[in-house]
Amino acid sequence: MTRISLTKSPLTELNVDALIVGIASKGNAVVLAPGAADVDKAMKKRLAAALSDVGATGKANEVTRISSLGATKAPMVVAVGLGPQPRDGRFATETVRRAVGTAVRSLAGCARVATGLAAVNGGDDADTLRAVAEGVTLGGYSFTQYRSRASSKATKKAVGTASVVVPDPRDKVARAVVERATILGDAVSLCRDLVNIPASDLHPADLADAAVAACGGDVGCAVEVTDEKDLAEGGHGGIVGVGQGAKHPPRLVRIEWNGAGDGKAVHLVGKGITFDTGGLSLKPSAAMEWMKADMGGAASVIATMRAIAQLKLPVNVVGWVATAENMPSGNAIRPSDVLTMRGGKTVEVLNTDAEGRLVMADAIVRAGEESAEVIVDIATLTGAALVALGSKTYGIMSNDDDLREEIVDAAGAAGEQGWPMPLPEELRKSLDSDTADLQNIGDRYGGMLVAGLFLQEFVPNGTPWAHLDVAGPAWNQGEVHDYTPKGGTGVPVRTLVEWLERRAS
Repeated sequence: MTRISLTKSPLTELNVDALIVGIASKGNAVVLAPGAADVDKAMKKRLAAALSDVGATGKANEVTRISSLGATKAPMVVAVGLGPQPRDGRFATETVRRAVGTAVRSLAGCARVATGLAAVNGGDDADTLRAVAEGVTLGGYSFTQYRSRASSKATKKAVGTASVVVPDPRDKVARAVVERATILGDAVSLCRDLVNIPASDLHPADLADAAVAACGGDVGCAVEVTDEKDLAEGGHGGIVGVGQGAKHPPRLVRIEWNGAGDGKAVHLVGKGITFDTGGLSLKPSAAMEWMKADMGGAASVIATMRAIAQLKLPVNVVGWVATAENMPSGNAIRPSDVLTMRGGKTVEVLNTDAEGRLVMADAIVRAGEESAEVIVDIATLTGAALVALGSKTYGIMSNDDDLREEIVDAAGAAGEQGWPMPLPEELRKSLDSDTADLQNIGDRYGGMLVAGLFLQEFVPNGTPWAHLDVAGPAWNQGEVHDYTPKGGTGVPVRTLVEWLERRAS
């Protein structure tokens, strides 16, 4: 991940590989965004014209490179588009975040870059500095763990360091903004890394070990791991049932950050299916290709717990990682099998590919047993979420309107796309079973909402609860864009940290 340093030196005097400036469109013309004045002066007020001459338009996230021709110590000037110039002169923070992320990502292979974009909305605007810093850390990511030596030489490394020009590098607010962005960027990178690791190297026990390594020790969280024997003895029928067809047994991980002393805790529950074949209800092969990412919810919980501990948030939070492999074998659960869940409810399994809700249900019950103040679960739960919301937006369902809006607002502030969705009571009847208390699938129309209704059955009465179905944006199957790489994206770590910060304050 790209690291950040603060400086008050003019861009023209910085000994770096490239300078990043912002441009916008105004009618048919290209205009320089604030923060580029010293570079423009060094280039005899010809910077905008030179960029226009090589085709720059100012379109959002468009990247244009030109030689500085010796006018600056850096050999290259990189202009990134911010879109149309706003009437009030203020660019949206997400516009800045994406632009900086795009530029930093495009400069992979450079050791050092610098930007004056923190001045785009005024030199001392903390929100804009936050957007720039987060753009740097999010865009400066690469996953090269499985590259051979020959391939690694051909693969450009992420930018090493980005210098950000600010009025006072020693300012406490500015330094705190950069520190937070670094912690958040590390957490998002951790989440991305875990999602990108092949399932052959990340079985349930490995994911549990990753939680211990990321959150335990000096980080300050207490981490407990429950193995398959204790899970069975404790009546965790969902986790045990899903994992019983696999060679590698399931785990349940509890991560606790006690940042506010005595009192109830927020509980985060993450789906950790390290590989999902669909079980005996086997997926088509193409649908299985990215199923190493079916633990994205659990990865986001681990990363969030690490971040809030490093930020030392004054809030109590417990994270749960319910992890198993969903494999077909002679030991696998069958359609029509009945599982007895933690707490005693029985579930008829009609489709073994609706397994995530089974492991999540056990963990939600465990959270309820601890008198959780709030429960939020995060899961790559349904293909129906992709059908409903596409690949970049996740659904937020809740039994509490205020809680749902809190998370929607936090997502917007963090730069992630969360959308409020309902839990229609009329769909609940489709989960009724002729054999057990309920069945694990219902009406195929509104499948994302039906899955939310299933999980709601395991939430204690009166406990505020929200369900985040991140099946779309947790994994990017398409091309890279702005600060988003292919593969694991780290969604919704930024939303969760933002929401918890707001609760803490």
